[in-house]
Amino acid sequence: MEIQWLKAFLAISEQGSVSEAAEQLHLTQPAVSKRLASLEQQLGTPLFDRIGRKLQLTNAGKALLPRARHILN
Repeated sequence: MEIQWLKAFLAISEQGSVSEAAEQLHLTQPAVSKRLASLEQQLGTPLFDRIGRKLQLTNAGKALLPRARHILN
């Protein structure tokens, strides 16, 4: 697991969208999407439910969120 993946995950969870997270991180939307996909693949589970343009945390995402914050702090 890479720190960059966790930063992307946190930004997406805070912003509610990949494009807004990309702006916050000063990255392209495809780069942030790739980081999220890599994290989800490594964990073997989706972290967000995609509802239109908005993203909502899955149960796995909710479980990861406090751990990711702790690691990055």
